[in-house]
Amino acid sequence: MDCTFCRLIREDAARWVTRGPVVSAFVPLDPLAPGHTLVVPTSHWTDIFDAPPQVLAQAMTLVQLLAEKMRSELKAGGVNILSASGPGSEQSVPHLHFHVVPRWSDDAFTTWPAHQSRHRFVGDPVTQLANAMAAIDTT
Repeated sequence: MDCTFCRLIREDAARWVTRGPVVSAFVPLDPLAPGHTLVVPTSHWTDIFDAPPQVLAQAMTLVQLLAEKMRSELKAGGVNILSASGPGSEQSVPHLHFHVVPRWSDDAFTTWPAHQSRHRFVGDPVTQLANAMAAIDTT
């Protein structure tokens, strides 16, 4: 498989914000806002379902650090953190990534969904999820 993000990492062909052995960050080709950055694992992981917990933890640490720098250096009022994982999620590149988008009160766009899902679920999805979570041994 020729993954676009793996190729960028391998060929050093991105506009890097930071590079690390486990996670890196670069500017997307068509940023939504000034400073919009993608955080990606440096190794290939398709999505949140196959990435190891330690990779996810390091990615989230970098997301948080970037968000703090967007607030202090770019004077952003906040950030949106966007990610899609798996078929049906609108994941555009099959390499785990998190968009960190700085936001300002006057930026005049939204990244929030405008409509609710039309999908219907038989039964109570909250109860099903709660029962599944309760069955996990977290000790």
